[in-house]
Amino acid sequence: MFRYLTAGESHGPQLTAIIEGLPSGLRLSETAINLDLARRQGGYGRGGRMQIETDRARLLSGVRWGETLGSPVTLVVENSDWVNWEKRMSPFEEHRDESSGVTRARPGHADLPGAQKYNQHDVRNILERSSARETAVRVAVGAVAKSYLGRFGIGVTGCVVELGGVTAERPDLGIKELQQIIADSQVYTFDSDAEEKMIALIDQAKAAGDSLGGVVEVRVTGVPVGLGSHVQWDRRLDARLAGAVMSIQAFKGVEVGAGFAAARTPGSRVHDEIFFDPQRVSRGEQSGFYRKTNCAGGLEGGISNGEEIVVRGAMKPIPTLYTPLKSVDIVTKEPFEATVERSDVCAVPAASVVAEAVVAIEVANAFMDKFGGDSIAETARNYSSYLEYLREF
Repeated sequence: MFRYLTAGESHGPQLTAIIEGLPSGLRLSETAINLDLARRQGGYGRGGRMQIETDRARLLSGVRWGETLGSPVTLVVENSDWVNWEKRMSPFEEHRDESSGVTRARPGHADLPGAQKYNQHDVRNILERSSARETAVRVAVGAVAKSYLGRFGIGVTGCVVELGGVTAERPDLGIKELQQIIADSQVYTFDSDAEEKMIALIDQAKAAGDSLGGVVEVRVTGVPVGLGSHVQWDRRLDARLAGAVMSIQAFKGVEVGAGFAAARTPGSRVHDEIFFDPQRVSRGEQSGFYRKTNCAGGLEGGISNGEEIVVRGAMKPIPTLYTPLKSVDIVTKEPFEATVERSDVCAVPAASVVAEAVVAIEVANAFMDKFGGDSIAETARNYSSYLEYLREF
């Protein structure tokens, strides 16, 4: 089972993740992880902190000579800005300074409900952990999950499909070509016309002191039939994917396949008809069964059906605005205009990288659950045997 925990604050010394369940023999490199961290920091519309931090992950345990040992893997992403926050974020009582406290709760953040829940009168004790900065180390964990999945021919690709109301039209291209187009795009999309409009909207929002949200999409290719299960609610892969995407800061909606459009479409145009071609196996496909459409998004009954998994998430606009919203001081109860922390105008492109990571983690978890193995070699044997079974089914 792929399990992980993260720890750390936005302006603390570092973000840390411990991953348990990785088999031995998986090749890992900090270089590959750092490529994803750089993608998370990119994208048109990012704010000032991206110029302060240059995220780099370090592997501190569970890996020797480039391969996992089967023991827990520790990942660390250091915060470069820590040098300016050592006393304000110090764990030591002698550094306490009540005058540096934050009592003005920002609308749209976890500030007020978090302060009420944890009986805190300094909102910094909430905002430091609730910050989207935490996603940096989750992206690092996701890069590890993608390395694991890639060993078995499974690829995970995230992109932006809508931003500020502008929708991208998906071209009829293969996944490799799409990945290159997305990589070259300033907003991580595959439609150049939509990209121009999205950039113009971001510029307009910045000038107005406003922010923009959007929709990201993650596609998983090469997935075998049989990940997840229908037998219990918490084993359904679609439910686990939905929970993972909704766990990303600022996400307010999720859909699989046709998603909400399925609710507005007759059943005859929603359900994917099943066909069989015995020649598919000889052409290298995992099964003779297939579907010509994929409204289900690769998941039926909580189980992967062998088609491409398609998940989308809706991100709200960043709630920290340079045109401040009204709020109330949690101590004095006096009204004020919300304070401004460093913020992005639009973080939707970066969020597509985070969504890619959390989807990869859940698919890797389901893959481990199905095929087990304490080593990569053992997992490969289990998977190979299962594929042979599918070809004969």
